[in-house]
Amino acid sequence: MKWLPSVPLFWRIFLSIWLAMAVTVVASNLASRVLLDRERQAIERQAGLHDLGLEAIAIREESGKWAPWRFLREQGEQMDLHLILIDLDDKERRLPSFVRERMESSWYPQKPALIDINERYQLVAWPRASGEGWLDPGVFRFIELALAAVLITLACWWIARMVSRPMNHMEQTARQIAGGRTELRVSEDIAGRGDEVGQLATAFNAMTDQLCTLLERQKHLLRDISHDLRTPLTRQRIAIELAIDAGEDEQLMASILRQNERLEAMTSQILTLYRVAEQGNDIEREPVALLTLINEVLRDAADYAEHQGVDCQLTARPELLKSSVLGDGELLRRAFENILQNALDHTSPGHAVQVSVGTSGQFLEIAFEDEGPGVDDEHLPHLFEPFYRADKSRGGPGWGLGLAIARDIVAAHDGSIRADRGASGGLRVTIRLPVFIGT
Repeated sequence: MKWLPSVPLFWRIFLSIWLAMAVTVVASNLASRVLLDRERQAIERQAGLHDLGLEAIAIREESGKWAPWRFLREQGEQMDLHLILIDLDDKERRLPSFVRERMESSWYPQKPALIDINERYQLVAWPRASGEGWLDPGVFRFIELALAAVLITLACWWIARMVSRPMNHMEQTARQIAGGRTELRVSEDIAGRGDEVGQLATAFNAMTDQLCTLLERQKHLLRDISHDLRTPLTRQRIAIELAIDAGEDEQLMASILRQNERLEAMTSQILTLYRVAEQGNDIEREPVALLTLINEVLRDAADYAEHQGVDCQLTARPELLKSSVLGDGELLRRAFENILQNALDHTSPGHAVQVSVGTSGQFLEIAFEDEGPGVDDEHLPHLFEPFYRADKSRGGPGWGLGLAIARDIVAAHDGSIRADRGASGGLRVTIRLPVFIGT
């Protein structure tokens, strides 16, 4: 639309429809004139009509006025024409009504062929209804309606395309940005338009830039704060340990040390979250025996599970021992540990956490299902957001970072993660990772 750089969308639509109607009227009139010209020319090209008229006049003078009528009817049947010899003084009464209508009406730009025989007589000729060249007046009306339908349809298609294509592009761009591709923007071809659509695209790009800038600042702020906190927290922990060794109140120092360790763990989680987010898919990859890794995670968590009074149960087919995924083993371990820790924290003593490993096509599926209080449906879509906690349904320790880190790690391994309600009413977190097929 470079040819209309500053015309508002309203006027584009209005002018398009108006132009389509104007072109329809002009084109239909031109088409009617062309067809009528061809009709008349087809009649006038009939050789000998003038001589035929002279012969009819001679018959009239010799045998009376009905004799030329029979003569012209016979000749007309041979030539596939209607022929009438008329006296100029008696034209109105002699002509058929539909021929007279065509001759008198201004709607028809051309008339039936009139051949002057002499000063008194004319021969009127028009094709028979079944003959070549004859077009009924209804044909011209049909042509006008057909042209109007075609041209207005094309105009409506053009208008719909002009509006829907940029809207579809913006909708797809918005979906991809929401999916994580924050570098995308609406194309310059659309944003550069001078109408309302271009203004909307420009505002959309400006809004996206502002939101991405704010998100980036938030990431940097949390990362920098977390990084800057590590040094004083480490020094504080050393000072607390020295105070304990020096005989200070042991219970007070132990409480302070626990809080210090929690702060260190939180800052470590935040740094891990943003390190994985910045790396994206650019992680180091190597084959990882998935079932072996999960066994190690369960073994490391055995003491904590026993302390919680929770039983961890693993279900997997033996042949899955040979299955592996391509990725970073330490990051995958961190993801599994976070999910398992979340399940253990929200399972009451005497209950179990079920871990199952299976296959689905070219993917390995790992499911962690606890027997805790579960999560309300409205909270499920938000569980993988950083710092989100469904406090009303799953209160407990943590900062809402474990599942967010697991989500980013799984995404970096080209996998997917989801949360839903388990068979026992607790939370089930399912991970899908592509199977690695070695060469």
